[in-house]
Amino acid sequence: MDTNYTAVIKKSGRWWIGWVEEIPGVNCQELSRDELIQSLRITLTEALEFNRREALEAVGDSFEEVVVVV
Repeated sequence: MDTNYTAVIKKSGRWWIGWVEEIPGVNCQELSRDELIQSLRITLTEALEFNRREALEAVGDSFEEVVVVV
């Protein structure tokens, strides 16, 4: 399933910096725009996997997963 997220990026001096709006803590800096976008993609994927794993560990054995659409 593909999900879209919004990256806010800008050039600051010689660096490109960016944040993913929807997920706190997903931010990166790189020397090129393309490298920044790739780093944001990797960091976002890792953050989502970590958050999912952490939630499943916290909930224990008996649970139900429900898709929430906004």
